[in-house]
Amino acid sequence: MDNIYITPEHGLLRDQVARFIAREVEPHGAAWEEAGMVPRDVLRRMGQAGLLGLMYEGRYGGADADALTNLVFAEALSQSTFAGFIITVLVHTDMAGPHLHHAGSAAQKEKYLHKVTAGEMIAAVGITEPGAGSDVAGIRTTARRDGDDWVLNGTKMFITNGVHADLYFIAAKTGSGRHDMTMFIVEKGTPGFSVGRALKKTGWLSSDTAELVLDNVRIPAGHVLGEEGKGFYSVMKNFQTERIALAAMAVGHCTQALQLTLDYVRQRQAFGATLWDQQTIRQRLSMLDARTRAARSFMYHCAWSVTQGRDIVQEVSMLKALTGELVNEVVQTCQQFHGGMGYIRETAIERLWRDARVLAIGGGATEVMLEEVAKRY
Repeated sequence: MDNIYITPEHGLLRDQVARFIAREVEPHGAAWEEAGMVPRDVLRRMGQAGLLGLMYEGRYGGADADALTNLVFAEALSQSTFAGFIITVLVHTDMAGPHLHHAGSAAQKEKYLHKVTAGEMIAAVGITEPGAGSDVAGIRTTARRDGDDWVLNGTKMFITNGVHADLYFIAAKTGSGRHDMTMFIVEKGTPGFSVGRALKKTGWLSSDTAELVLDNVRIPAGHVLGEEGKGFYSVMKNFQTERIALAAMAVGHCTQALQLTLDYVRQRQAFGATLWDQQTIRQRLSMLDARTRAARSFMYHCAWSVTQGRDIVQEVSMLKALTGELVNEVVQTCQQFHGGMGYIRETAIERLWRDARVLAIGGGATEVMLEEVAKRY
């Protein structure tokens, strides 16, 4: 299933990630699901292997990689059947960390980015709120200047890595305009900053997700991330990286679900024959595989377009909507073909079914993505 965008170097990276998953993740993933978190020593080992900072500058421990290489990593990571682990990593590498990479000052990068790429500090990004999800401009968290400091107040919701992160990039309103917001760096342990509660989810069970509370959180002016008042545009820019990563998760889930199901239906006997001998089953799987391959090609084209400096907000919005819906159709169909076993908690297909649902919601709900597409015609 390789394509024209894959180089031998990409293949080596994919193999390295596959070995890490086989050794460090799959044997332990079920225990992490029960614990509700991925152990931080596993993430440190990823950092030591050079896998937590591919897109970042080499002088900060990164690999100066482009969007295609980053996609290869995300897709390889998404071959795991434990999506809680995948999203824990991708939030750190593709959703939170890029705010520091793109907008951080030299001093901020020197202080934090080495530790982010090494897995010594795990990052989270706080944008979503109880009353503002895909509508980023609707956030109500505020930040006011007080002498040499800023004081933050508000609540963030559905924050991945929220319980156990060390470094948070928080969006807050700093003016009266709808788009007047600024990004701030907030370290764990800052007075007034706390986890309101850990959230229980249907899927992504090994990903820790939290409500965050900012109660008169005082931080120095040097913790403003990027240009004051321009945080909205920073968030919008980073959404392209985030949504391609989420598409990689979706395509990876499709690929895994189809392979699991092909293996299952070829050996499962019913009415004197295997399920594969049923024409409707093999034809349905063939079509879903075709659509998955088409989505994968579009995904790689989007990543390549990023390397060419193209404005592809419309295309990435299409990709996010397409793959978020496709993965739910693929995984539910594959679960159906597993029969009763598809509803048993310890099976990989049941886990993929639970984990896939949020991919049509998180990072921009399908309906919001389609509006982003439509308004650019």
